[in-house]
Amino acid sequence: MALTEQNFQQFVGLLQQALTEQQLQKLVLSKYQGTETELQRLEITPVLLKGIWQLKFLYQYKTNHITKNLLAEPAGQAILNLLQSDFKQANLQSTGHSCQLSQSKKGKYLLNCQTIAVASKDQQQTAVITHNRQKQRYVEQSRPFLTALGVTDQQQQLIPAMSNKWKQINKFIEILAGAVKDTGLAERKQLHVADFGSGKAYLTFAMHDYFNHTLNLPVIVTGVELRQHLVDLCNNTAQALDLTGIQFEQGDVKHFKARGINVMVALHACDTATDYALDMGIRTGAEIIMCSPCCHKQIRPQVQLPQVLAPMLQHGIHLGQEAEMLTDSLRALLLEAHGYDTKVFEFISLEHTSKNKMILATKRHKAKDNSAVLRQIQSLKQFYGITEHCLEQLLETSAAG
Repeated sequence: MALTEQNFQQFVGLLQQALTEQQLQKLVLSKYQGTETELQRLEITPVLLKGIWQLKFLYQYKTNHITKNLLAEPAGQAILNLLQSDFKQANLQSTGHSCQLSQSKKGKYLLNCQTIAVASKDQQQTAVITHNRQKQRYVEQSRPFLTALGVTDQQQQLIPAMSNKWKQINKFIEILAGAVKDTGLAERKQLHVADFGSGKAYLTFAMHDYFNHTLNLPVIVTGVELRQHLVDLCNNTAQALDLTGIQFEQGDVKHFKARGINVMVALHACDTATDYALDMGIRTGAEIIMCSPCCHKQIRPQVQLPQVLAPMLQHGIHLGQEAEMLTDSLRALLLEAHGYDTKVFEFISLEHTSKNKMILATKRHKAKDNSAVLRQIQSLKQFYGITEHCLEQLLETSAAG
């Protein structure tokens, strides 16, 4: 047997051992060479479903993720088939090993393995107990809206294919809960929440449930969505659940008339739609603004490459990343200049985009001198040769009017 084939067989042996002994921690298959042009990689992790050790296959596409769960034996055969056909690299992490298998352009298998010291039985038992503790959830799995939206089944059990959505809902409400605490909104008698681009309204219903059920705070939640069939679907769902204080309207952020919004949400707001959402949040005096930008088209054509950065930004992907960072940095600074404390951080990517950035702004309790922030904005624009930024122009128009 050739050495390269030995490498492959050794990796397969370690993988099968990890599956048989239930010691697999993570397996990532990458460098995809198959026929699905949008597929980027496959992440495989163990999951315990109804007491049975299984494997979760997370297919990561450019614009969405798909989850499938398989029992260990068929999962092992499926992985072997994928290694022999579609994926040219595999990274295995198990209790005892960390290995990378890669295939060269000439078809030779290269293997790099490290042995990891195995913890004692007592340590392993402690780790299992810790892992199996119930995670803190900000949304109860038994809530009726989750079943109505297909996140849980009729027995309030999580549907495996919706595990990513379930994580996203909880993470979103966790962020919202922190912002509500910071702003003191829980002390209000009633709130108005607006969600622009609400889509199938998983997060819209989650916010309504959080304020009503968790905080026992009366709230009016408005979901705004361009697609009429989704507006009808969500209104029918709210009616079927006999919910009050939640409604859905057809429209977009550019044409929606702001009316006393306390919490403004706009996820997957493409290009300047994010700027219109931020402008609306500021104009209406929203205490909490949550945006997840998507594409960044306005700034990129304007960027004048500073000489020192030209060698780095001559590559399109780097220029795009720089334009994205510049766009969102200016947005954060403009929010700060208009009375908000702002954070920009990683969020769970949405099902229809791989973008995972969130801009969170909470209204400042005390006014402060913003002259330094305004100078920073102008310095950044001058450095990159930026003459137009949509949010800045919208805010200037609002101030003039």
